[in-house]
Amino acid sequence: MSDKPERLWAPWRLEYIRSSVKTPGECFLCAADSAGKDRERLVLHRQNGSLSMMNLYPYNNGHLLIAPQRHVGELDDLSLDELTSLFTHVRRATGWLKKAYNPDGFNIGINVGRVAGAGVPDHLHVHIVPRWNGDVNFMPVIGFTKVVSEGLQSSWDILHRVITEELEGDGV
Repeated sequence: MSDKPERLWAPWRLEYIRSSVKTPGECFLCAADSAGKDRERLVLHRQNGSLSMMNLYPYNNGHLLIAPQRHVGELDDLSLDELTSLFTHVRRATGWLKKAYNPDGFNIGINVGRVAGAGVPDHLHVHIVPRWNGDVNFMPVIGFTKVVSEGLQSSWDILHRVITEELEGDGV
């Protein structure tokens, strides 16, 4: 077996990407903001030009999306006020998640552009994923792959030593 990384395939993601746009040109973030049906659209809060909502396809309980209310795809397209609002909202949302779920940590990230994994590349948004000790990371979800930090040979050496010690203790 090679120690080189294998390709990660997530063919199910294409269905998600296609389903997120109901009609050509429609952005689910803009639609959620303009709908007026916050609970139905999973919108939690709006503040100073930014919006927080639940992720319809969460990686974990409490997975939130924070987005500028203005439809922009790049950080450089945001004004300083919009950028400040966006990240103040992110900070505030992590506080909500701490109170509601008591996570041990967070994954906070932005996928800028389709090549980086953005399902909606034209409307920038920040993912906040609560994490708990012992939970899984993103790899099993997005790549159907479990990340193993230790090489197989190192694992074998460790287990072999434990097994050998046990067998010698049993007099075998």
